[in-house]
Order: sequence, then C-alpha cells, then structure tokens
Amino acid sequence: MTTILSIQSSVAYGHVGNSAAAFTLMRMGVETYPVFTVHYSNTTAYGSWRGPVLAPGDVLEVVRGVDDRGVLSGVDGVLTGFQGSQEMGNTILEAVALTKSRNPQALYCADPVMGDVGRGMYVAAGIPEFLRDKVVPAADVVTPNQYELDFLTGRETHTLADLLGAVDSLIATGPKTVLVTSAIADDAPANSVSMVAATSDEAWLVSTPLIDQAFTGSGDVTSAAFFAVLLATGRLDEALAHTAGIVYSILDATAKAGQRELALVAAQDAIVNPTHTFEVSRIR
Repeated sequence: MTTILSIQSSVAYGHVGNSAAAFTLMRMGVETYPVFTVHYSNTTAYGSWRGPVLAPGDVLEVVRGVDDRGVLSGVDGVLTGFQGSQEMGNTILEAVALTKSRNPQALYCADPVMGDVGRGMYVAAGIPEFLRDKVVPAADVVTPNQYELDFLTGRETHTLADLLGAVDSLIATGPKTVLVTSAIADDAPANSVSMVAATSDEAWLVSTPLIDQAFTGSGDVTSAAFFAVLLATGRLDEALAHTAGIVYSILDATAKAGQRELALVAAQDAIVNPTHTFEVSRIR
C-alpha cells in the first residue's frame, strides 16, 4: 500500500489543501498522514475567514511526532501545496529531508501554488521566488499550472512546443517529473483544457472539455491523484489518464450541482471509478 505524508492547509468548510487532497488519497486506497499548516473556516477565496495559522515549529513537531512512531521509513512520498511564508517553506523542506533520511527512496511532490491566469499572483511577496529557487530544485515531482510554469521558467507558453520547452527548462533545475495541471495551447483541441506530464525522456498530453466555471481545490485534487498513481505504477501515461478522469468527473459533478465548492463527497465514487475517461497521446 502506498503511503503519503501530505503537508498542506486545512479548511472546515469546503475542499482545498489537505481538505481536498487527503480525502482523495484515502479514497484511492492510499495511507495518508495529513499535517496541517493552517486550519481556516473556509478558503481565502471568499475574502474573509477565521482560524489559526500554525507556527512552522509546530508543524515540524507534528512530523517529528510521526517519526517518533517509527513510520517515516514507510512513507513513499511527501506532498505539499500552498506555503504561506518562507519560514513555513523552509520548515517543509526540513520535513522532506527528515522523511528522505528515513526512506531514501521517498519522492517529494511539490505543487508550487502562487497564482493563476486572470488572478495573477495571490501569495505573499517573496513566495514565488522562494518556490522557484528553493522548493522546485528540491522536488522530484512538480505540478504547476501554466501561469506558474511561465513564472518558474521566465517564459511565455502559447503552443505545445512552448510548453515542452518550458517543462524541459524546469526539469533542468532539479525535478525529474513535471505535470502542467491546466494549460490552454493554441494548437490543442478547441474549447478544451490540457494537461502535460513529462520527464526528460517522454511527454504525454490529455485534453478535456472546458468547463466555464472557476473551481477552488481542483489543483489539490489533481496533484494528489497524479502523485498517488505515479507512486503506485511508475507510469507517466497511466498517472495522467487516471488523473484526468478523476478530476473532470468531479468538476463535472460540481458544475451540474451548481456548487461553488467541489462536490468531492457526493462524487467520491468517481475517485475510484471515474465517470469520464480520456485518451492520452504521446507528444515526445
């Protein structure tokens, strides 16, 4: 059984951060150790929220407590998302290093959350540069969206060739696997959103119909599902195809329900048996 240590935010209402990733992972049959960096009433997308930001030292103490149980050696991967401060980011990297010291085969998957098309940057000053210079080079797998990919590589991507060039540039900085979680390419199918998964040796593309609605937490589900399948199978194409099916099925159910928050619980069976499936094509 795959085991993942997931260090992310948590909300009481809605599904973002660990409140999206942990449920997804567990429903996929992954043993999950969720560690919270914040515990808010709801996502900050509402403009107001309540709840505490955990101190970086407290987050590390939780990870050390897990280590006290002697189980970090059985962790196959560490998954992280939004990092609220550079201090928290350094703490997360320390937790990753501790996990890898217990299991040198463990992989680190970092979702470099910082911004998106239409919203621009929505993290604190200095975080994008910290993610670029410290987190991405330390990661084995990174899952940026197209906006984040462009920032991380200092490029503008408009075509599939542009995306592959940027992915290769990112791989050159350290990570072995890159998943571009949402991209609009000029030469991709019309009215679709694409994902590209690549290593230095291979690259795969999948396109799904565009749903005209903004979703919070979809990136967290995407990173969790992709990392889980990649750890279990080692197959880039299989991880991409299964992730596309899971994520689109959940988003479709959410849109049909007219909800703002992901219909994660209502659509949970789709995490195991997606209601939609998509073909992936090799582009390298």
